[in-house]
Amino acid sequence: MKVYLDYSATTPVKPEVFNAMTPYLRDYYGNPSSLHSYGRENKKAIDTARDQIAQTLKAKPEEIFFTGGGSEADNWAIKGTAEALKNKGRHIITTSIEHHAVLHTCQHLEKQGYEVTYLPVNEEGIISVEELKSHLREDTILITIMYANNEIGTIQPIQEIAAIAKEHKVLFHTDAVQAYGHLEINTQDLPVDMISISAHKLYGPKGVGALYIRKGTRIHNLIHGGAQERKKRAGTENIAGIVGFGKAAELAYGQLTEHVNHLTELRDYLLEGIQQKIPYTRLNGHRQKRLPNNVNVSFEFIEGESMLLSLDMVGIAASSGSACTSGSLDPSHVLLSLGLSHEMAHGSLRLTLGDQNTKEEIDYVLEQLPPIVQRLRDMSPLYENLKEGAR
Repeated sequence: MKVYLDYSATTPVKPEVFNAMTPYLRDYYGNPSSLHSYGRENKKAIDTARDQIAQTLKAKPEEIFFTGGGSEADNWAIKGTAEALKNKGRHIITTSIEHHAVLHTCQHLEKQGYEVTYLPVNEEGIISVEELKSHLREDTILITIMYANNEIGTIQPIQEIAAIAKEHKVLFHTDAVQAYGHLEINTQDLPVDMISISAHKLYGPKGVGALYIRKGTRIHNLIHGGAQERKKRAGTENIAGIVGFGKAAELAYGQLTEHVNHLTELRDYLLEGIQQKIPYTRLNGHRQKRLPNNVNVSFEFIEGESMLLSLDMVGIAASSGSACTSGSLDPSHVLLSLGLSHEMAHGSLRLTLGDQNTKEEIDYVLEQLPPIVQRLRDMSPLYENLKEGAR
């Protein structure tokens, strides 16, 4: 049996999405900026996708700007705000567990003379709202805090954070790449200024994302060179990708309740099975305030890479953290921020579920994972010492 449990890294393209995209890869090839009928047809397709995504966020279509992905959207939100408001202030607040698209962008700005406060999180991965308040200054221009974490699935108190930002007249950006498609995000009720989202996390194509920018928000361009996206983001549009994104968003929010119920049931079944069958296991992240598809656990006395390779040999695809840092030998910055030791962080496993997963697949994982963990532990001198001490 082959089981894919790495949906937070990326998702397969749904058939309906592929079918919507196909004509724009094959038949409709006009440049949307052209005035002739070929161009107008594709401009209309982009407008339709913009409407589809705007409806899922309860936003205005003119507040949706297409990008090359979530990382570009994060970069644009942060760098664009920093440039636009540099005369007002140069202080930014974020967290220690952000995606590297946010962390590395903030670190880049620090080299340009900006000051960044990295808020810590508690052992469940949640920031203190009171601590956030205490770090606000006259020169604070931006708060950028992710909606839900890509590794541990923890959901931040976004409504409270947004209210604080609005009260203090500070712009608020949230990286919602992992949350979008799993949670309701209503910009009419949530006073957020910018939201980053991505197509390939919700069964759409790779290489396309969007940045929601609330009307009236001051932000400079990240990419220059053309008048596309209402003069905000230069470059000939990825028409097929944008069409696919619109369709994927429409499908995701048209089936949101069934999607969440299915994933939550499988997630809880998987987590309970792991905790029952494998001792010395730690759940990473908040038990309830987490994404419906995320299970992140650490196993004592083992090394994660060996576990992933062993799982792959029996047909199970998983990860030990963010796919964006899979080439790194360093332990996850997210898990270290929770207070885990380097050894415990190295023994982590992220299993993220999707619409195509079944209970039978989870049973297979629960059959294969415990002996793999036990075999790896049997090779650990630390585990051997524990057994000797128990005798």
